[in-house]
Amino acid sequence: MRIAKCYFCSTNVYPGHGTEFVRNDAKVFRFCTSKCHKNFKMKRNPRKVKWTKAFRKAAGKEMTIDSTFEFEKRRNVPVRYDRDLIQVTMKAMKRVAEIKARREHAFWKNRMATAREKLRASRVSKKLVTAKRDAAYVPSTQLVEPIAVEEAPKVELVKEKVKSSRRKTALVTGEGRTMGMEVD
Repeated sequence: MRIAKCYFCSTNVYPGHGTEFVRNDAKVFRFCTSKCHKNFKMKRNPRKVKWTKAFRKAAGKEMTIDSTFEFEKRRNVPVRYDRDLIQVTMKAMKRVAEIKARREHAFWKNRMATAREKLRASRVSKKLVTAKRDAAYVPSTQLVEPIAVEEAPKVELVKEKVKSSRRKTALVTGEGRTMGMEVD
């Protein structure tokens, strides 16, 4: 099974999915969705559209160099079917996916560490600014005599149990709405 890459967003396009556009010079462009096809027709640059993998790699949000990417390269050499070879290949694919996920998580953690430091620095600077502002605050008027403040009287709440002769049950309709229904 040959899995193609979307020309615009670089996601996988499985057989029977997506659309193909063949230009006059016989170059084939594969697209995963009509969204990618329309953006291509509008002559948009995938590196400037934020939801594409090209943008994420150009902006440093995803790994660009890693040895696990070597496994995704297309190999156009046909291999004779061998059951043992297929089993070994499937195990290798799972292991490569695990390694790739672990490395991506480590890359993400590294990337977020700098953002976390910036956030901490901004919080500290905000605290310093508010502390300076509070220290510099001088009230414009001062009271000569303190004002007496009256306290509001406290009200006690009494809980009572009330029995009713009728029960209410909820009836759920097919649309997910509930309707109250009285039952004797």
